[in-house]
Amino acid sequence: MRLDDLEEVLTIERASFPHPWSRQAFVYELRENRVARLWVVRAEAEAKAPVVGYLCLWFIADEVHVTNFAVHPTHRHRGVGRHLLGSLLGLYRQEGALRAALEVRPSNEHARRLYEAFGFRQVELRKGYYFDTGEDAVLMEASLAPGSEVGDSGRTSGRAGGNPGAG
Repeated sequence: MRLDDLEEVLTIERASFPHPWSRQAFVYELRENRVARLWVVRAEAEAKAPVVGYLCLWFIADEVHVTNFAVHPTHRHRGVGRHLLGSLLGLYRQEGALRAALEVRPSNEHARRLYEAFGFRQVELRKGYYFDTGEDAVLMEASLAPGSEVGDSGRTSGRAGGNPGAG
């Protein structure tokens, strides 16, 4: 993700979440947070093609923590999210990540099924995690250790674009 991508990312963010991240939150992650890695997926492999999804994560020591992930509503259920998540789990596994973690709303069944397809399992319920509704969060984790199952993470293509200079 680049600063130039933010208008498209914010459009997806606002269409996806009742309390979206602000522009400043994305800028902070891009410019200031040394462990943050922000990625976009485009409709086509060309750099000027529209952004149709994004994934934000923190890569700390041997763990990947997914902090934000969304696909444009018109591109959902087409494999875009599966491709992006799988590609990035595979990439960070190769870079030494042994574990991946994320929080998800219990009511977000589509996302939970996607995560489970990549080997994520519920490890904890965080009571009242989401401030907007007071809804709990399901903490899910997946092993990225050699020999573990991580779904389609080995399949990649040139469609994901990263945060230049963020490793």
